[in-house]
Amino acid sequence: MTSLLTLIVLSLSFQLYAETPKPVTLRGILLEQLRTTHNEKDWFVPIDVAVEGLTAEQATWKDGSGNHSVGQLTNHLLFWNARELAKFKGEPPEKYSGNNDETFNNFDAKKWDETCKRLDAVMTELEKLVETADDAKLQTIASEIAHIRTHNAYHVGQIIFVRKLQGSWNPEKGVK
Repeated sequence: MTSLLTLIVLSLSFQLYAETPKPVTLRGILLEQLRTTHNEKDWFVPIDVAVEGLTAEQATWKDGSGNHSVGQLTNHLLFWNARELAKFKGEPPEKYSGNNDETFNNFDAKKWDETCKRLDAVMTELEKLVETADDAKLQTIASEIAHIRTHNAYHVGQIIFVRKLQGSWNPEKGVK
């Protein structure tokens, strides 16, 4: 609960300096967090912009130093976001062996476009869940939503880094 309170205080502090303050509610903060890592540009590039325009071949590229490919990172995000969504909805999550490496390494380049579309759909569904959840449910899932957002932002940063190394990143999209 302490981390949630810290998150709310930080969000309130940032909103004091915003040009157009948004209503401060737990629902509003959680939606903003999900949307800014999904498809709304804010302080950093969201997932949809980070993967936009990449071919399957580019998505499989690695720099040879042990970094994951963009495809692997995107597949990892899809796995964990879908798993959390299923849990929130009371559905059985996708099987998981406990080996996190598998969430990266089972990327299939032939399914690159599908992976991106599925991640977009899962993120949209997470947002709808937050939009429609009652207050008790929001209290229950708030901390996990905050962690989802942080996890997504972390890996999107890696995606941008890999694309920069690859030479496929357009700095006009948000990161110079």
